[in-house]
This record gives sequence, C-alpha cells and structure tokens, in this order.
Amino acid sequence: MDETTPTPAPYGTPDAPRLAVKGEAHLEVDPEIARIGITVSARGTDRRDALNDLTRRNAGVIDLVKAYGEAVETLETGAFSISPELTKHGRGERVRAYHGRVHITAELTDFTALGELTTRLADLELTRVDGPYWALRPDSPTHRDARQHAVREAVQRGREYAQALGTTLAALVELADIGAENAQPYGYGGPTPAMRTVAYGGAADPYQEAAPLDLEPQRQHVYAQVNARFTMTPPQL
Repeated sequence: MDETTPTPAPYGTPDAPRLAVKGEAHLEVDPEIARIGITVSARGTDRRDALNDLTRRNAGVIDLVKAYGEAVETLETGAFSISPELTKHGRGERVRAYHGRVHITAELTDFTALGELTTRLADLELTRVDGPYWALRPDSPTHRDARQHAVREAVQRGREYAQALGTTLAALVELADIGAENAQPYGYGGPTPAMRTVAYGGAADPYQEAAPLDLEPQRQHVYAQVNARFTMTPPQL
C-alpha cells in the first residue's frame, strides 16, 4: 500500500458508518439416530473356557442386532479384553479367574425397534446395555438451517438498528462464524442419555421374554451464532 492510499477506518466514518450485530438461532428438533453401547462379558477359572463363552455370547449379540436389518445403520466392535484375576492371599501369582469383555456399538434409525432390541439385549446372559444416546447426524441439514437462521437474524437486527436511526443498511462488510454448533450432535459426549439398563445374571427364561421398553426420543438442541458488520447510509441526526 503506497502513501497516497488511505487506510480504511476500522470503525467506519461519518460518510460510511459501520454497524456490528450478532445473529443467533436455536432449533429444537427430533433426533435422527440412537446409539447403544453393548458390553458382553464372560468369566471362568480356565482361560480357554472363558474365551469360548465370550465368543459364543458375542456371536449371539451380533446375530440378534443384525436380525433387525435396515433398522440398524451401523454395528461396530470396539475393545476386546481378557485378563486374569489374581488371588489376594498367598504367595506367588495364582490366577483365581479370567475375565473377558467385548464392547459393541450399534446405531439405529428406527426408534420403533429400539425399545424391543435394547430389552432383548439386556435380557441376555452377562450382557450390559448403555444408552440410548440420541443425536443428529454430522451432516444433518438441521445444522445448515440453524446457520442460515442466524445469518437472517443478524441482517434483520441490523435493519432494525438502521431503521431506528432513520436510515438503511448499505453493504455487508464482514460475516464471522463464531462457532455455529454448540450442541454435540454425534457420539457419546452428548446430553444425558434417556435410558440406561444393565443386565448381569444367569440365562434368560426362553419361554418368557421381557416386555419391550417404551423409549421416547430426546429432542435435540442446535445452536448457531454469527457476527455481522454492515455499513449504513449516513443518518440525519
């Protein structure tokens, strides 16, 4: 920039006054997905027997979840572990038992099947269910809608300020996204789950199934916020 070019005034001039406003939006919508965490466990005095039991129960859980077809969008196996439990008394390292665990995550889009599936899973032997964790997809159009609402709200607010001065907006100078989504739309770090069920016990009675849970989807809150700067036609004060 040479010496003859004037430096733009950061806060406007009497001939081109600037106006800074904030636009906000808060949408409340139904969730799109529900996640459940499944922990399959096994315990035995023999490592091989514990591993075989864990393999059998894990296969049963996966088969049960897959039986719900298109209602289940994703099914993923996470951590697997089998570890010895040492005796607390006596000398030496004597193994008292072996503990095995497999963690599975299922993501459902059909909430009608969700209650039945979670109940049937919780009724299985040494199987724990956590959730559901309601959420929106990361690419949900709701996030875009919230951002657009925030921009429109910023423009409307700017117009109202300008009208209060008896003038109009002239041009947009800057639009800054300062963190559109404050809500966490995906994953386990979201809002407090609406249901948590734990099942640890013997085999379920094959002739009597537990009644399906009636689960109400938890409404999702999506926030958006922008800063906008405009120039105005000079008002007659």
